[in-house]
Amino acid sequence: MANPKGLIGIIPMGTVPKHALEVISDRIFDLLGIPAHILNRVENPSYAFDRKRGQYDAAQIMTAAESMTWHDCPKTIWVLNVDLYIPIFTHVFGEARDGGSCALVSLYRLDSDAEGSPVSEEKLMARAAKVALHEIGHLFSVPHCTDYRCIMHFSTNLDVLDEIPMAFCHYCTAYLEEGVRRAGLR
Repeated sequence: MANPKGLIGIIPMGTVPKHALEVISDRIFDLLGIPAHILNRVENPSYAFDRKRGQYDAAQIMTAAESMTWHDCPKTIWVLNVDLYIPIFTHVFGEARDGGSCALVSLYRLDSDAEGSPVSEEKLMARAAKVALHEIGHLFSVPHCTDYRCIMHFSTNLDVLDEIPMAFCHYCTAYLEEGVRRAGLR
């Protein structure tokens, strides 16, 4: 994919490592050919904290994010470092609405292995980029994929996420190209 007409905005929410934002931006451009610009930081979403669960409600954050507009960025990725949930799952690594304008990527659970030990920065960055690209796929109406070698393969498990390559299968690539075209970014 080349000749971009639009931009994807990357918005840090709260304290997020700058390197993670840069890696996400680079991978978006590498795989989609669409420039992704890092925008100004916004505050942590304290309004979405659920005391009972000790987590942040992704739907509340999405609603707030969708109410904001970012010039020249028809799609935005909000990167944060809090534990996200939606009612049907104990946690999510990211969240996006099919064909929506914004997606969430949480680094919170990506920095450790199944036993809770820290992972390398390289692994953390790869996980963050995979989650971001997966959620961007949803922004362009790409559904979950049954191909475990596709970045659109659904995962709530870090071991599965680690095995997924940083690539879209040929079917999801076609869906993605059509979604990008329909969104007017080509």
